[in-house]
Amino acid sequence: MNKQTLRSDGLLLLTALIWGSAFIAQKTGMSYVGPFTYNGLRFLLGSLSILPLILVLEKKKRNGRNGAGGATTKRLLLSSALVGVCIFFAVSIQQIGMIYTSVANSGFITGMYVVMVPIFGIFLGRKTGVPTWIGAALAFIGLFFVSVFSNVTDFNLGLLPSSIGRVARNMNKGDILIFVASVFWTFHVLVIDALVKKVDAVLLSFGQFVVCGVLALAAAAFDVAGLVGATADAAALGVPLGPELFRPGFSFQAIRAGLAPILYGGLLSAGLAYTLQVVAQQYAPPAHASIILCLESVFAAIGGILFMSEPVNAAKLTGFFLMLLGMIATQWELVVTCSPKTECRQD
Repeated sequence: MNKQTLRSDGLLLLTALIWGSAFIAQKTGMSYVGPFTYNGLRFLLGSLSILPLILVLEKKKRNGRNGAGGATTKRLLLSSALVGVCIFFAVSIQQIGMIYTSVANSGFITGMYVVMVPIFGIFLGRKTGVPTWIGAALAFIGLFFVSVFSNVTDFNLGLLPSSIGRVARNMNKGDILIFVASVFWTFHVLVIDALVKKVDAVLLSFGQFVVCGVLALAAAAFDVAGLVGATADAAALGVPLGPELFRPGFSFQAIRAGLAPILYGGLLSAGLAYTLQVVAQQYAPPAHASIILCLESVFAAIGGILFMSEPVNAAKLTGFFLMLLGMIATQWELVVTCSPKTECRQD
């Protein structure tokens, strides 16, 4: 492995670390503001943070060092709107789901889009091999361990049939929401793959961040409504406000108090990490990129356990291992067909 490839792999690993740690920022941020407010501020900051990258790339184009053709303004705007709406639903459902589940669960269940992309690709006429189906089976079995059996204190493989009925009725609603969000992330990846062939990837990313941020801030009124409704329900039941209830969406005092996780989610997770990914994937083999970026889920789980003191047991660890194995398995065909000296696409 040459030095350039090794350096690129290191940048991808740093990208996965930043994205995995961002789940902690997302969870912490909602101790101060509601989910829509957090996403709105985060993605508008993210759009501003990649402006330097856009300026550098535009300068290279003017100097003739980048021969990529441009897209019409109309196509760019329409593409940004389509992808922005898609990512808005993905991050909104994910952020709300995180109110009810752990950082570790959120990271791994969100990563299910890696498994679902090649499966959904069947409807677009793409071929899906045996490794993908094996990976999907492993990932979904792992998901069941994480979301269902991890709540069983007397976990025992011999008692699985009776445990299923007992626990499935109380399945974590946060995990369900995160899984729904991962479906939207799957759509997002497939739409991006189709549009990026005709539209500049960095400009499209900037556009989707702006659209998502504006939509999220417009929806931030629901944060206030959620707080009012939750407060009324809690008062009627004699229950004090808990940390799982929405915070005021337009309180500047709350935004100022939660500035650190908001900045992390916007400047680092969206801006810096995206820039690192773009730079690294110019030289990293596609197989390296796909496998290394799967580690985002691992970093999220480690962060949740170490910094958020989230509980972990044998069932949850088993589920995490199976899900990671499934993600890697779905990339197997890419691994065996690509090398640093060959150009390949996952079509």
